[in-house]
Amino acid sequence: MLSRKGIIPEEYVLTRLAEDVPDHARYRARERRARFVGKNGACNVAHKNIREQGRFLQDVFTTLVDLKWPHTLLIFTMSFLCTWLLFGMVWWLIAFAHGDLDHSTRLQRDPGEGTAGAPASFVPCVTSIHSFTSAFLFSIEVQVTIGFGGRMVTEECPAAILVLIVQNIVGLVINAIMLGCIFMKTSQAHRRAETLIFSKHAVIALREGKLCFMLRVGDLRKSMIISATIRMQVVKKTASLEGEVVPLNQIDIQMENPVGGNSIFLVSPLIIYHVIDKNSPLYDISPMNLHHHEDLEIIVILEGVVETTGITTQARTSYLADEILWGQRFVPIVAEEDGRYSVDYSKFGNTVKVPTPSCTARQLEEDRSIMDTMTLSPKNTMRRRSVKLKPKFTISEEPS
Repeated sequence: MLSRKGIIPEEYVLTRLAEDVPDHARYRARERRARFVGKNGACNVAHKNIREQGRFLQDVFTTLVDLKWPHTLLIFTMSFLCTWLLFGMVWWLIAFAHGDLDHSTRLQRDPGEGTAGAPASFVPCVTSIHSFTSAFLFSIEVQVTIGFGGRMVTEECPAAILVLIVQNIVGLVINAIMLGCIFMKTSQAHRRAETLIFSKHAVIALREGKLCFMLRVGDLRKSMIISATIRMQVVKKTASLEGEVVPLNQIDIQMENPVGGNSIFLVSPLIIYHVIDKNSPLYDISPMNLHHHEDLEIIVILEGVVETTGITTQARTSYLADEILWGQRFVPIVAEEDGRYSVDYSKFGNTVKVPTPSCTARQLEEDRSIMDTMTLSPKNTMRRRSVKLKPKFTISEEPS
């Protein structure tokens, strides 16, 4: 009873002594907050109890594109086999109804028979069809337009000509859907997002005398992302004044970047930052809140158009509270070398400690005297490598 009410740990109600229970097993630690968006951009949401499953069949093409490769290939293989078998049965029925199978059987039994049995001028609907196997082979030849020459449709049966037209149209539709799905699956936008990278950790430090939330984003490819925009949201559990609990409340946060606005020119890695002011949802965040128990997740979304394909792509990531480093700053990774700018991606996520007040942005704004007690380091500038140039010529004195 006591353990069910949570007054004492469950280990104490067992028949063993409490001294035998290790300290780490007496009390259960609180689990880490579940991610809403993974580090790789995948959304951690499970859809359950969907009653209207027929809605997915109304958009068959998107459903086929969203399926995994084994399922897609299995569906197309079964669609070809089913249509071949279906039209093979239709061709067999046409030959059976017209008497082609009986005439072929009699000719095989008695090749000299012509006048006593069937007339010598008998014209079948489809030549060289003797059984269902030959009808199935003719169905494959019609749909994939092989045409070995042994079997063909004659003008004897208008129904056979109609079935030939229908099967050709069905085969073209299946081929078009298959090629379209394979093209869309191989050129999906998230493939391009694999080369858009974010820093593993975000940082909070001073910039221009204000606390700022900062992260670094980069593109590994030389082909650019046109009209690239970036935005951030804070996802946390909130409750309204009326008592309504919103488990995943998405709050947009204003963002600043070196270009200005939400558009970025992503040629080299950029540090995107958000000024924590009174309008920011991070206004009351302090170093004491940056642990894995804190109900806080910051989602970063980068969107743009791929220059080579013209397809819109989107890259996503998220930062939990314990993935935000307080009092850190990203190290410079861009340097001028041999007349061009080089980027050292080995230091993409490296940070260094900088003097930062251990208080919230609200406390810093209300008491600016906190800044007077801090010793700020000089501003970093872009690293320039000194290259010693050897003279290409020498000046010598003329002999007198």
